[in-house]
Amino acid sequence: MQRRRLRPLFLLRKMLTFTICAIGLVALLSFHVHVFPSSTVPNLFPDPYKLPTQHEFKYQRFGTERRWTRELAPPHLSKAPQSSLQLAGASGTLELYKLWKPPSNRDFVPCIKPSANYTTPVESRGYLLVHSNGGLNQMRAGICDMVAVARIIDATLVIPELDKQSFWQDSSNFSDVFDEDHFMNALANDVKVVKKLPKELATATKVVKHFRSWSGLDYYQEEIASLYEDYQVIRAAKSDSRLANNNLPPNIQKLRCRACYEALRFSPRIEAMGKLLVDRMRDFGRYIALHLRYEKDMLAFSGCTHDLSSAEADELEMIRENTAHWKIKDINSGEQRSKGYCPLTPKEVGIFLTALGYPSNTPIYIAAGEIYGGDSHMADLRSRYPILMSKEKLASVEELEPFIDHASQLAALDYIVSVESDVFIPSYSGNMARAVEGHRRFLGHRKTIAPDRKALVRLFDKIERGTLKEGRNLSNRIIEIHRRRQGSPRKRKGPISGTRGMDRFRSEEAFYMMLSNCS
Repeated sequence: MQRRRLRPLFLLRKMLTFTICAIGLVALLSFHVHVFPSSTVPNLFPDPYKLPTQHEFKYQRFGTERRWTRELAPPHLSKAPQSSLQLAGASGTLELYKLWKPPSNRDFVPCIKPSANYTTPVESRGYLLVHSNGGLNQMRAGICDMVAVARIIDATLVIPELDKQSFWQDSSNFSDVFDEDHFMNALANDVKVVKKLPKELATATKVVKHFRSWSGLDYYQEEIASLYEDYQVIRAAKSDSRLANNNLPPNIQKLRCRACYEALRFSPRIEAMGKLLVDRMRDFGRYIALHLRYEKDMLAFSGCTHDLSSAEADELEMIRENTAHWKIKDINSGEQRSKGYCPLTPKEVGIFLTALGYPSNTPIYIAAGEIYGGDSHMADLRSRYPILMSKEKLASVEELEPFIDHASQLAALDYIVSVESDVFIPSYSGNMARAVEGHRRFLGHRKTIAPDRKALVRLFDKIERGTLKEGRNLSNRIIEIHRRRQGSPRKRKGPISGTRGMDRFRSEEAFYMMLSNCS
């Protein structure tokens, strides 16, 4: 009986001993091998070196054949210089997070609401016809300025005509590019807008006027408004840069913003296609929109021929000579580049992005027309960043067909994808760069990196001469140069000291690039 009573105690002691040994063994092993369930570690940052997943494909077309091909890095990609993240080692993931982080808005918000004493439009004194000139973004700014001018001179604004005579030869009408009805309704409390002149005024005598560039309130209220004493219709021959950037009443400045960011919406067809392109870029994750201003017209106009062949340089010079309204014909390319007046080349953009720390699997949307020289000039950039996308790669031929041969509509698609990007980087500070940067500020100071081309050219030339190599030193210098050039709030820059006349106004920062904010 006693043995039977002791047997359960014996078994219990054996089990306790076995359990203690097992716990000790597990503790010993855990000292050398750490096991973390994947569900307990949040994925705060994407893997910067992850290969393209199933959705990272490029749509290629060869004649009538269509097929999907994977967008992988070329075999020599591993030989490309390391980004600053790779050089940073363990701190790379934190630095990657900072690369995408937008700047602080410092509690500044857009000021667009009119003041308490703002009134609805008074009785119209006459009609204002507007011929918008230039490309899409030059016309956008000009149209918004003419809305303000119509308010200043108490005029009824007729829906503006778009430029059909410029370099791009675009036949688009206002309603093809913009939402006409929304434009009229959104401005109902500011300016009376009509689609066309009344029939009785269709044949009336019109005074055609080239409004003086960068003019203020007095010019329009006195010199222009007085024309309505003799004419019922004033026609503005051009719309670009006709209104001063600064020293205008706050309600006029606010009206310019409301016109640009609330009233001047793209047409429903363009908005829908733009959203589709953004969604398809989002399939790749966070992306950079790169306004690569390396098209034939830009290079011909600016006279920038760095890294081009003699035949290419001669072709661009011929275009400049044969374009009558481009007044400056004799341009020294080297001087232009050293002053920072030339767009960065695709090769230089690749060096710049690598130095900033963006890894090679960063998706990049190329917001541009046809790149001059095509693949031959894009090879260096593509070797560093193989996921280079564009509207032509993201959309099918059928989807883009309604927009083909309409430069303004194609530019509008690039504009939408650029405004909605995680980071916007322009290779040149032209009309689109300024417009997109201003719009991104209006939407909450989204990250926009503005390359300091003058400083960068000096560094790139040292690399070409062999006195500077890509690596940590170059990266640190480029990052420091651009620490305060990422879209954070600041005051708009006034005229350059010592400039006079029209050059004084020309040297100011454009109104739509640096909006007036309030905190």
